[in-house]
Amino acid sequence: MTTGNYTGINLASQPFRRERAENAAYALICGVLTCSLIVLISLIAHARTRAADLRRVIDAENRELAQLQRKGQQFSAVLSRPDNADVFARSVFLNELIARRAVSWTRVFEDLAKVMPSNMRLMGIRLPQVAADKSSELNRIELEMTVGTDHYEAITELLKNLQQSPLFGAAQVMSQNPPTQNDPLYKFRLNVDYAQKL
Repeated sequence: MTTGNYTGINLASQPFRRERAENAAYALICGVLTCSLIVLISLIAHARTRAADLRRVIDAENRELAQLQRKGQQFSAVLSRPDNADVFARSVFLNELIARRAVSWTRVFEDLAKVMPSNMRLMGIRLPQVAADKSSELNRIELEMTVGTDHYEAITELLKNLQQSPLFGAAQVMSQNPPTQNDPLYKFRLNVDYAQKL
């Protein structure tokens, strides 16, 4: 018996598609993306608020800096007047003199004796510059020294001792002279920062 022109539908060749599960997965992904978008928007808003606050602080600091610079220029203008030049130079000289007088040479030599190797001696010392550090109650001093030794390796030991000492900074060797017939010592001239308690 013929069935006419009907085409048969084979359900096995077109299985049931699980659209409900796919839709649920898509909805979940959309929810996660929406939550991520909300979090990103809130982070951007928070960053913008912080940037605006920071800009306000920077503007206030810039205004204060400009005001201080204007006052500094006014003071500089007063100090640079010809009738005030002598007073300013005299005050600078007196301040340097007071700072130099505050340095204890006895303490300088005691502190140097602690770092000087036994086979080295101090040939000369000069105090070129003193700067008082009011925050730490220290005199910052730049010492210019000439030392002599009959062993060249002693200078390495001295430099290491100076660097490890809390009172001295890293020393810089300015010049060195080898031994001569009249003077059998190696001589070194060096600069080193020194901090002495007031």
